[in-house]
Parts: sequence; C-alpha cells; structure tokens
Amino acid sequence: MRLCTFEVQTPVGRQQRAGAVLDGGILDLNFGCAALLARRGEPLPHRFADALVPAAMLEFLDIWSRSFSHALEVIASFEDGPGPNGETLLYGPDEVRVLAPLPNPRSLRDFYAFEGHVKRGFEKRGEPMPREWYEMPVYYKSGHHNVIGSGEDVLWPSFTEKFDYELELAAVIGKQGRNIPAERAREHIAGFTVMNDFSARDIQRKEMKVRLGPAKGKDWATALGPWLVTADELSNPYELRMTARVNGEVWSNGNSGSIFWRFEQMIEFLSRDDTIYPGDVLGSGTVAAGCGLELDRWVQPGDVIELEIEKIGVLRNRVVRHGKS
Repeated sequence: MRLCTFEVQTPVGRQQRAGAVLDGGILDLNFGCAALLARRGEPLPHRFADALVPAAMLEFLDIWSRSFSHALEVIASFEDGPGPNGETLLYGPDEVRVLAPLPNPRSLRDFYAFEGHVKRGFEKRGEPMPREWYEMPVYYKSGHHNVIGSGEDVLWPSFTEKFDYELELAAVIGKQGRNIPAERAREHIAGFTVMNDFSARDIQRKEMKVRLGPAKGKDWATALGPWLVTADELSNPYELRMTARVNGEVWSNGNSGSIFWRFEQMIEFLSRDDTIYPGDVLGSGTVAAGCGLELDRWVQPGDVIELEIEKIGVLRNRVVRHGKS
C-alpha cells in the first residue's frame, strides 16, 4: 500500500487528509471507510470511520495495527462514487496537492549508517575512521517541524554558500515500544519513504569543529516522499537501487544493501531504556557517494534534485534562493 497526505481546498478552507495512492487516483481513506460502513448499514459511519481509519496521517499511525487492516479492506471494497454525505472519495492527481506522506513527524532522527559515506567524510577531513562508529549506530536529531514533500520548492537559506543534497532511505515507526530487540524491530516499522537531508555544509563544518551538531546546518529543511510504502510491500528493504539526479543528470548511484547498521539495529539502540512512538522517522544516513560533498559537485539555485529509490518512487524538489528561482 502506498500512503500519502494530500491537501484539498474545501468551502471551509484547505484540509489535509490521509490517502492511498491507487492506479485511478488518490483515495480518501477516512471517507472511503465511512462509505463502506454506510453500505453495511452502520447508522453512524463517520464516527466509526474516525476511530478505525483517522483522516490525519499521524493519528492513522497512532493506531497502525488497526488502521492498516481497515485501510486494506477499504481499498479492496472501494466503489467509485460519493460518500454518505456526498464527499469526494477518489481524486485525480491534479485535483489535490500532495504533501510529505507524514508532514508532522513526532521526531526525526538521522543515523550515520553507510560505511562508505562515513569513511569518505573522514578522509576529506584528513581524519581516521573512528572505531566507535563500529560499536553503535549513532544519530542526530533534526528539525521534525521543517518537513516538505515531493514537488515543493526548498529554500536555499541565507546563512550558507554550500547547499547539498543527501540521498537516504527512511523508516517510519508505526508501533510504540521500549527496549526492543533487533529481531522484533520490524514489527515496529509502518513503512519506508525517500528522504533528502538537505545540508548547509559550510555551517555544518563549523559546528563539527566544536564537537557539537550537526544542528543549524541540517534542521532547516528535510524532504520526505513521495509516498509512505508499507513494510509488507518491501520484503527486503536492503536490496533497493538508490539514485540521485540533478537537472536530469545522474550524480549518485547506490544500493540500500550496502548499509552497515540496519534499521533493526537502529531501533534496538534507540529504544534502549527509551520509548519510540508512532510517527517517529529514522533516516538511514547518506548512501556512499550520495551527496555533493563526496563528489565535489554542488547544486545551484534553480536546480531540480530528484532522489529515487526502487519500489518507493521519486522525491523531487527545486532549489530556490531567497524566494527566487
């Protein structure tokens, strides 16, 4: 199942809704559930639909084990036409604005899991690879309130001259847990999406020199999308081609199978005497050669960055400086 968050204009303003991406368009899962319940004779279809398949993606993830199964049922039994109160159930791609699949994650933690990328970074700084990296899957916390989706412009911030993309796979948590062993960690993953961890490299370099961060160099923008592909559709998330293109030219090629620290190990470490929650996002870190820093190539204002991961889709963003292309 491919899930999205879409925005639709209504007489009472713009509304954000959780949807499923079908071949024929985007299905409003909450209204689709209400329509199914109404056909079955339920006198309060919307009230029950709100409890079974919430309209907001974060609430949808809060009850993932229940909402997932009901969403599958809604899709399987979908009949085109209006909802119980005349609601639109299926939208064409031009009728809505697709946002990040989870525009408001509870947290955003980015790991440093690809050995090739890490090694290259330390080589460029003239430093040895730290042995501690092999002892635990380290991460930093990024700006979970600054998430954009595919098709949205990303602002080149005024404080940097070295704007960079980073090609990453991200997992979205769908089940709360604490002290989770790695062998049970997949039960806590709702699905996967593409992640672009935009970076201000000159600011990041200064932060790292004082042994803090990254912080300002990262947390001003992160892109997720285009969809949240549920974990059942990716039997092996560690065999996916990863590609980055700038203005149509391939800059980066990689594979998720080259990851050193897997998401199961990340979750085990992260949940040690701590709790993970539905709506938490875990980034993989950059695949080897998956950023301009490693390539000594830099994006420019007006460039269009496309990050593609096999079986998930293409995350596309145009770089805009100070509100101008």
